[in-house]
Amino acid sequence: MQQRAESTAVRAVHDAAEKIRQNVGQVIVGADDTVTLVLVALLANGHVLLEDVPGTGKTMLARAFARSIGGTFRRIQFTPDLMPTDVVGLNFYSQRTGEFEFRPGPIHANVVLADEINRATPRTQSSLLEAMEERTSTIDGESRALPRPFVVLATQNPVELEGTFPLPEAQLDRFLLRLKVGYPTPEREADIVRRFEHGSPLEDLAPVVRAEELANLAAGLTDVHVEDAVVAYMVALVQATREHGAFELGASPRATLALFRASRALAAIEGRDYVRPDDVKALVHAVLAHRLQLSSNSRLRGRDADEVLDEILSAVPVPLADPA
Repeated sequence: MQQRAESTAVRAVHDAAEKIRQNVGQVIVGADDTVTLVLVALLANGHVLLEDVPGTGKTMLARAFARSIGGTFRRIQFTPDLMPTDVVGLNFYSQRTGEFEFRPGPIHANVVLADEINRATPRTQSSLLEAMEERTSTIDGESRALPRPFVVLATQNPVELEGTFPLPEAQLDRFLLRLKVGYPTPEREADIVRRFEHGSPLEDLAPVVRAEELANLAAGLTDVHVEDAVVAYMVALVQATREHGAFELGASPRATLALFRASRALAAIEGRDYVRPDDVKALVHAVLAHRLQLSSNSRLRGRDADEVLDEILSAVPVPLADPA
């Protein structure tokens, strides 16, 4: 009986994920892996750092997800003069009522696009920390719960470095995944042109899953089984980043938990009630790379975190047996 209930919960996640993937696919062309990984973040109660050049569809992706789940969407354009109250909201004195009233900031939405987050000052960047971790915002000592589901999709341009404030390690560690959208192939780009020839298909995108339903489905991820050997594999990968000479700072225990949560979400999206080592391998770069700090010697040699993670994946033994 327990096994049947687990299968039902996972099947519901899989069915909802397929609806969302197909719906978002009407707008976002040739980025199936990116769409799936954003779904992983939504189900695992995580956040996503989208890192790529302008014009690759990051804003469109966030809007398409918000419409697909019938959720609220807010966009915050981060600039050097943006204040924390512009993000979380403020209490203002109303002359009409003679009392202080709360005016919610754009953080109070299901899908929040933090555009060019590294252009804001560290003080404003840090105003997101509580919201991302605790799912609350505190103004004048009073905490207010944020809607569920709640996901921050933050963008930063890796090319434009002038006038930016690099995200500190504590902020980067709050992002479950870091993704790169990338340029489409010529065939995909031609498909994009034709699809947007007579207007944006986003305008006609209808919800396929209710936001409340998605939040409830996320609770079903606890039914996805993770073998002890697979957990040990996750731990070994994270431990290897702390011991590798190329890194000055390895991944934290929060990274291990992130890899665990994301792996369960990916397994459920694919319709399985157990995690495979391949799920873990597919997520290692997205979950770990942005949490690692290369040594100065590695940077001088032109190495990057993804390259070293490939070495670790090749060196750490993979569990052979999958549960039937």
